[in-house]
Amino acid sequence: MESQSAPVRSNIEIARAAKMKRIVDVAAKLGLSDTALIPYGHHKAKLVLGEIEDFASRPDGKLILVTAITPTPAGEGKTTTTIGLNDGLSRIGKRAIACLREPSLGPCFGIKGGAAGGGFAQVVPMEDINLHFTGDFHAVTAANNLLAALIDNHVYWGNALGLDTRRITWRRCLDMNDRALRGIVSSLGGAANGFPREDGFDITVASEVMAILCLATDLADLERRLAAIVIGKTREGRFLTAGDLNASGAMAVLLKDALLPNLVQTLENNPVLIHGGPFANIAHGCNSVIATKAALKLADYVVTEAGFGADLGAEKFFDIKCRKADLKPCVAVLVATVRALKFHGGVARGDLGKPDLDAINRGAPNLTRHIANLRKFGVPVIVAINHFAGDSEAELAAVSAIARSANCEAYVCKGWAEGGAGVTELAEAVVAEAESGSAAFKPLYPDNLSLWEKIEVVAREIYGAKDIAADASLRQQLSDLEQAGYGRLPICIAKTQYSFSTNPALRGAPEGHTVKLREVRLSAGAEFIVVIAGDIMTMPGLPRIPAANAIHLDTDGQIEGLF
Repeated sequence: MESQSAPVRSNIEIARAAKMKRIVDVAAKLGLSDTALIPYGHHKAKLVLGEIEDFASRPDGKLILVTAITPTPAGEGKTTTTIGLNDGLSRIGKRAIACLREPSLGPCFGIKGGAAGGGFAQVVPMEDINLHFTGDFHAVTAANNLLAALIDNHVYWGNALGLDTRRITWRRCLDMNDRALRGIVSSLGGAANGFPREDGFDITVASEVMAILCLATDLADLERRLAAIVIGKTREGRFLTAGDLNASGAMAVLLKDALLPNLVQTLENNPVLIHGGPFANIAHGCNSVIATKAALKLADYVVTEAGFGADLGAEKFFDIKCRKADLKPCVAVLVATVRALKFHGGVARGDLGKPDLDAINRGAPNLTRHIANLRKFGVPVIVAINHFAGDSEAELAAVSAIARSANCEAYVCKGWAEGGAGVTELAEAVVAEAESGSAAFKPLYPDNLSLWEKIEVVAREIYGAKDIAADASLRQQLSDLEQAGYGRLPICIAKTQYSFSTNPALRGAPEGHTVKLREVRLSAGAEFIVVIAGDIMTMPGLPRIPAANAIHLDTDGQIEGLF
């Protein structure tokens, strides 16, 4: 897999051989007693936030973001690097904790597989984490669909609020890739079933309820945000909210336990908080604010990651999460691979194992663009070269030289094969940079720009675009949102993860393109504006041969084919 000396064992085999500690012992590393935990078996637990208030007087630890160059079908190993770095920091004597998102069932049964790292840089219990875990996603799905049911029920029983059924914007959700549900007609079958209308499903990770869960600071803030969800408009054009339906209290009840962060461990028994799971291509792509802020009080170094490439996850981490939660990241670690740069240099996926220095150099602009983009947020950048089997010394040196040409140091990471021991050099560099105090974080744009201008800034400064384009009705929507008082919100652009442009076939670092805007959605509870660009879908579909076809139980009841 990712190292010349890698054992001939799959990720799931390595995970099953792990010698896990009881979760109370993992918590003890952070100074937490068993009263701070709600155990879910022996190896996972939720944190009781009230029990860690004693840590509030501690100074915050250093916040480190792990992001990546533009993803490719070959995989970059961002989560593997995040976990390896967490273990590497522990190996050099630092009190560290990683903060990750929870995997969605959609990719697990679709194309990507599991999302708990790989090799000897994994989070365990891996199978639990990749499947139902502690039920957080089910709670989000239930709360989302409770609101949908209350909307249709309100209309059925006389529609006292005057909700225009043609202008209902709230959609149902499901944590599964199911393209057949993108657009539906509901309430068919006669008067007893309500009033037929067009409806649709998003995948749970794209639900505004998921974003709210990840951005809320406590239960009161959660309920406040849920009440602010806009569900549609009256015929007169007045916004109606979940609060108008008195729905937020019941939704908060469903989410009460889901709001608590989940504690698990790495293969090296180091603590990891896994909480929330919005995708970065269609949502804001970061773990919860509650987990991150708790981690900053519990550890000296907090390693978190943002989904997909830095143009998506990192931009939203900085411009949405850090802006809203007043977080001050001190280092950005940018994951790159030899294989990914060859792919961006035009090499076919089947030929990525062949040495090709010219292709690496042709793909270099993708790496250097991401480095330059990250610096626009005022944070120093370190490149982590995630090592794969077949990477030659010459190729690794070429990637390092590309990073140095952008005044950035690169470190080869062998977390997959060696765990934290293979990432200590990166860990030392991260500590040195974090302690230097060189970071001066700032969002990319101020709150007072117009929504159109905010989209322009991201498209120009991050995507390398020449312009953005939208029809008159979309521009009017943006204007109407500003008139309604939502103009100061940040924007969350949904687009393909495979290119800086909206065309997934454009590899490398395209520039001078136009970003075509297709749809605008107000997420008033999450407090951002979703702008959908290109052909990206908020309900993915399954591939021709889904990963689910290979997942099964063996004769001993063990899960096979998950990862």
